[in-house]
Amino acid sequence: MSSSDGDALSVRNDEDPFDAPSDGLIELFETGEFEIEGRMPYSSNLTLLVHYTDADGSDVRAIYKPGQGERPLWDFPGNLYRREVAAYRLNSALGWNVIPPTTLATGQMGEGSMQAFVNAEFAEHYFTLHEAGVAIPDLQQLCVLDYIANNTDRKSGHCLLAPDGHVYGIDNGLSFHAEYKLRTVIWDFAGDPIPEQLVEDVVRFIDAGVPNDLAAMLDPFEQDAMLTRAKAIAKEGTFPEDDTDGHRWPWPLV
Repeated sequence: MSSSDGDALSVRNDEDPFDAPSDGLIELFETGEFEIEGRMPYSSNLTLLVHYTDADGSDVRAIYKPGQGERPLWDFPGNLYRREVAAYRLNSALGWNVIPPTTLATGQMGEGSMQAFVNAEFAEHYFTLHEAGVAIPDLQQLCVLDYIANNTDRKSGHCLLAPDGHVYGIDNGLSFHAEYKLRTVIWDFAGDPIPEQLVEDVVRFIDAGVPNDLAAMLDPFEQDAMLTRAKAIAKEGTFPEDDTDGHRWPWPLV
């Protein structure tokens, strides 16, 4: 490993949220070779900053989460990295762009997820963004996606502001459980009407059925539960509300 944890959090000042355009990143991650730079700090499971060299000779940074680096959880199936991939594939199936490009990759520590590194302004997070009225449409998309994906750990710091002003949601491994486990900080829209376009996107997703690449990441019960939540969004047309006296908040909040 060639860099420290501090190096892993350096921020670029260009307008591209990733180290390379998102087109082609999935293919690069799936077929290319990468080198490990270092371990990301503050992660409960092994999370590694890596870089690829693309066809132009440029370095492309990504986040590698190998399955063998996960700590077993009593209330969640293993291989959380597959749920990282599922979140991106759900995002794509909805026609949205609030999850960084993510796919399966195999490296020095076996199979895991590989996600494009977001060149973010790390001082910003959900609470600061919402208070400032920044990227509200992205935050609303993320709110709906997290409900459909049953995200159990949407902390404020998991909402990253990219240099182009776009927001991306990261750390999506604790998602898609068949049992309803939603825990999130995104409650400011609760009970409000969901923008019509987002509802239309959800309806289109339901009508098309679960794409094969997304289905491959989930078991049949998880797929059914996901569709049930999507249908609830389409029927109600309002952002979900916390009816548990605050039990649906993650900890820590940021």
